[in-house]
Amino acid sequence: MLGYDAHLPHRPRRIAVAGVSGSGKTTLAARIATLTGGPHTDIDGLFHGPGWTPRESFLDDVRALVAADAWTTEWQYRTARPLIAQHADLLVWLDLPFWTTTFPRVLRRTLGRRRHHTVLWNGNVEPPLRTLFTDSEHILRWAVSTRRKYADQVPAIARELPSLTVVRLRSATQVEQWITGPLRNAVHRHRE
Repeated sequence: MLGYDAHLPHRPRRIAVAGVSGSGKTTLAARIATLTGGPHTDIDGLFHGPGWTPRESFLDDVRALVAADAWTTEWQYRTARPLIAQHADLLVWLDLPFWTTTFPRVLRRTLGRRRHHTVLWNGNVEPPLRTLFTDSEHILRWAVSTRRKYADQVPAIARELPSLTVVRLRSATQVEQWITGPLRNAVHRHRE
């Protein structure tokens, strides 16, 4: 696993971003796509159908996504993670401090989306905050209960797929340094 300051061995074209809810996966994936010139696909939009139901075409859509020459997406959903990892050449792991960075982000995002009735994927909106107490999969409960899941999953996939470059970023500062340093250098070095 590479640190935030390590040079990338090649220009990444197929990139997955891992991290728990609220870590900034989608924001970082969009920034990476802008820099690398490949498209960003928000995997939540592929997964969630109306009424928060999983879309039947989800895995077919993921297969079509990873068959492309260049893409950036989030590394999530148990059924999709192996497929994404097998086709990726770079996995960026946002391993940020949970209680001081990630949880405040997911809390602010959830409250803002609920207050403004933000329409998300396929017409969905955040449920009422009272469902925090009744729904075990409420995003705030989900964020807390799954906050350690990547500590095992990312090292395991790195062992399973030694050709996959894995970069672990542990702070917002490291994210910025990696984007403006190793990632930008790899993109520009291989454009020339």
